[in-house]
Formats: sequence, structure tokens, C-alpha cells
Amino acid sequence: MKKFIFTLGTTAILSAGFAGGASASGNDTYQVQKGDTLWSIAQNHDVSVDELKDANNLTSTIIHPEQNLNVSIIKEITHKVERGDTLWSISQKYGVTVEQIKAWNGLGNDLIIPGQVFAIETSGGSQAVAQPAPAPKAEPVQEAAPAPAPKEEPAEQPAPEAEQKQEPAQEAAAPAPQPEPAKEEQPAEQSQQSGKQLTVEATAYTASCEGCSGVTATGVDLKANPNQKVIAVDPSVIPLGSKVHVEGYGEAIAADTGGAIKGNKIDVFVPAQADAEQWGRKTVNITVLD
Repeated sequence: MKKFIFTLGTTAILSAGFAGGASASGNDTYQVQKGDTLWSIAQNHDVSVDELKDANNLTSTIIHPEQNLNVSIIKEITHKVERGDTLWSISQKYGVTVEQIKAWNGLGNDLIIPGQVFAIETSGGSQAVAQPAPAPKAEPVQEAAPAPAPKEEPAEQPAPEAEQKQEPAQEAAAPAPQPEPAKEEQPAEQSQQSGKQLTVEATAYTASCEGCSGVTATGVDLKANPNQKVIAVDPSVIPLGSKVHVEGYGEAIAADTGGAIKGNKIDVFVPAQADAEQWGRKTVNITVLD
């Protein structure tokens, strides 16, 4: 079904747009195909409808086949220098070069001071910025695996009588740990924690839009059921019909799909446009319950 995504951003568009009709070249322009909408093009290029309109001097969302649109939209984000930062570590975090950071901020050398704020320019969306997460995967804990070495204590076992005396002591201690039934009083918490857990990018959509049928890919009529908790998913990641707990949204049914919903992305259904604008675009944790 058709749907609109509303995003809330804090970045500023730096590039100037141009009207459709120019010849397409490289990855900076996109030629409109039959069936395209400004919304679907925005989703496929990870920008917003308003950004596309500004970049192409459009006064409405009406587009035509074979029209060429500027989709290379430069955004600016900022980074506040923290203790221990270097230009190289900042460049790695945002997927840019040291020379680019120096050029954008008028730096003549590599000296930086905690508290400085640097402008970082990115083309299109800034999803790649969230890549520093893999660094903690050094997993030094696995190096502690030599723990089995202390198990080489056969030399202390020549006293078999001592071992036999220890075994009955352990058997006597076995009944003591039986206060565990208290854990059975938490089935609600366990049900939410069980299942496949993912971190996804979540946007919001509403059925109250021009041309929207309001019926999901699995046949749920959202206009007739505006309070239904439904999300659009990539079926290759989350099977349709699955129950999914979404952080900040609650338990929902994976009952819809979308052309831009690929990989670890979801769309949460909300009844009103204001709710969609308030949700914006965010990273959340989800649990596929079944």
C-alpha cells in the first residue's frame, strides 16, 4: 500500500537544487520512472520529500516520467571534540577523510582541542555515521579462555578419600538452592526477552493520505482499524504475520511491506499525520516474539 514517511532532522541542506528536465549523469540525478512518486524516490535515496523539493525547486509533489531529479543532497552534521579524539578517529567515525574535515572547518594543522565543534558534510542520509559500534567487538573476554589451564590439577587428586568425602557434602548442599521457584513469577518479562532481537531503523506512516488504500499487504484495513498496531517489514528479515515488540511502540503484527523497507528497517503504523511527524526516524531495538 502507499504510505508517507515523515522525518524530523536537525541537519541543514547545503546544496542548491535544480528543476527537473536536465540530463541525468552519474549518481547525482535520477530519472523518474512510470509509477514513481516523490516519496518513493526520497526513500530509495535516503532523503526526505521536502529535501527533494528544495533541491529541485519543486512547489508540489507532482512529478512526471523521464523527469530528472537532483538526488545528491549534501547535509551537515556537527561533532563536538571530546578528550582523546583525533582528526583521524573523527574521520573514521563519519566515513570521511582528515583533509575533508580540515577543509570544511578551515584547519591549518591537525591540532584539535576538547570542546571544539566541527562541521561534517555527508551526501544523502547519514546512516553510515552509526558505524563505530563494531569497535567493541575486540572481545578481550575470549582471551581469558585459558581458564581451562587451572583444571590441570590431577596432582591434587592422589587423596581419593578426600574426594569421596567432598561428594556427599555437595549432595547435601543440593537441596538448599531450591528457592528458585520465585523466578517463575516473572513470565511476562521472559516473554518479551525471548525471541530474535534486532536493532533497526524505524520510520512511521499513516493510511490517511491521498491515494492510500489503507489496506496492508496481508489484508488489514487500517482505515477501519486506526488503533491497530501494525508494522511494515522486509519479509526476508521478519516473516509476515510475526508478533514483534518494538521499543517505544509496543507489541505489533508484521502485516505490511514497503518498497523502501529493506533489511533492518521497519515502518510503524500510526493513525494521524501528527503522530508520524512526532515519531520521525529513529534507531530502536525490537524482539521477534514468534
